[in-house]
Amino acid sequence: MSRAPLIQRTAMPGLGLSAGITFFMLTLVVALPIGALLWQGANFGLSNIWATINRDRVWAALWLSFRLSFLAACFNLVLGVILAWVLVRYRFPGRRIIDAAVDLPFALPTAVAGIALTALYAPNGVLGGLTNQIGWQIAYTQWGIFLALVFVGLPFVTRTVQPVIEEIETEVEEASATLGASRWHTLRHVIAPMLMPAALTGFALSLARAVGEYGSVIFIAGNIPLRTEIAPLLIVIQLEEYNYDAAGAIGLAMLAISFTMLLFINLIQIWSRRRIGHV
Repeated sequence: MSRAPLIQRTAMPGLGLSAGITFFMLTLVVALPIGALLWQGANFGLSNIWATINRDRVWAALWLSFRLSFLAACFNLVLGVILAWVLVRYRFPGRRIIDAAVDLPFALPTAVAGIALTALYAPNGVLGGLTNQIGWQIAYTQWGIFLALVFVGLPFVTRTVQPVIEEIETEVEEASATLGASRWHTLRHVIAPMLMPAALTGFALSLARAVGEYGSVIFIAGNIPLRTEIAPLLIVIQLEEYNYDAAGAIGLAMLAISFTMLLFINLIQIWSRRRIGHV
């Protein structure tokens, strides 16, 4: 006698309703804006898009934005993982304050962050005056842009990796040490593989935030064409001149480069998860 299959009841609605709500919101928030950008680019024409992008000023802005965003994301990857590890594994005075301060870039308006960083690192600022004495200017240079991108992207790595570190039992490290493994071997072959998927996710989020960052950068960058001018600023300039086609063309270039970089990162994530599964 066969038994009727049990119906699993959950707090969430059924697949049809959940999928319908999900696809509707994704279409409304993500697909429609991107589709509108692609539609505008199609009307503008590939030849006109290439003519708009193929200028020294545009290439310099794109190279600056993506290069510094990638470097800032790499820096945040290392610093964010270390910071998350310290916050989870150690207890010290002021830990809760530091833990709360990690979320400040989320809550602080980007323009306010840019003004604060400029005030600190300008040649007449508190820290900028000290660095200028040793011949190192931060504000109104690419160093200032890098610093702003690190500031806005660090929480993405820390908050993504932190829950994973909390789930790693200390017994794992103790067992590795008992078997004679050194700290470096344990870190490389035991801890790092478990953190890799979450760390790459945080890296991708930090990179995506940095590529499109505008408010915290324009104040400290100096906005000098061919030197410290970022791609989002070029888009804003074109919009202020009512040149919507040129703004859309630059936006399409950023979209294509960003999509390629994120796709590559996702492929690395898939590879890392499969590698962990085979271990």
